[in-house]
Amino acid sequence: MSELNSPVLSLADVTLEYPDGDGTVTALDHVTINVDAGEMVSLVGPSGSGKSSLLAVAATLVKPTSGLVTIDGMEATGLSDKALTTLRRDKVGIIFQQPNLLASLTAAEQLIIGDHLRGKSLRAAASRAAELLEIVGLADSARKRPHQLSGGQRQRVNIARALMGSPSVLLVDEPTAALDHERSESIVRLLRQVTDDFQVATVMVTHDTEFVPLTDAVATMRDGVLAAAVSTMSPVGAR
Repeated sequence: MSELNSPVLSLADVTLEYPDGDGTVTALDHVTINVDAGEMVSLVGPSGSGKSSLLAVAATLVKPTSGLVTIDGMEATGLSDKALTTLRRDKVGIIFQQPNLLASLTAAEQLIIGDHLRGKSLRAAASRAAELLEIVGLADSARKRPHQLSGGQRQRVNIARALMGSPSVLLVDEPTAALDHERSESIVRLLRQVTDDFQVATVMVTHDTEFVPLTDAVATMRDGVLAAAVSTMSPVGAR
């Protein structure tokens, strides 16, 4: 989390409040976090602490009550809904806990449809999809549909799909929640690899603290408050 370079993802003094009867609930309480290109940050904390709210604000899916969200040098909180949609499409890759793949589409088609909606030609989208499926270890499964893939393979498709738009920021929500230990470790190592190779700024919400050493830093949330991210000091060979 270098101070010498401008961070790719920055939340500055962000507060998010929801109405609750006659009062309000503070989901995020003056949160500040900066993530650089090629940096992977783990976000941990108990259920209801605000982790998902932080990802939603960082993804520009929810506008904060106050504070600034900056993505790749563009301040997002003052943009129109149309401009936010464009920013999200071009700069943010989101990996949800559940892959939510379309049952009727092959692994390759899951990726192609998104790039086609971005205005890319079918040939360019198909070429990019094949490249990414090879990177995530699914080159031989491009024509398989979701029911023919394991849980870990579906999550790999999910990761490849998030990378199709060449995002600057990668936001990951509990990617190992439904996987066994071996598949969980392989998914986190893959996220580490794509963070390094594509130089994205990655924030990963996780309950698997065992895999935190694979990331560069860990930040803890509790009751909407984010503690400063701390370097994980990964042991030699962890990556």
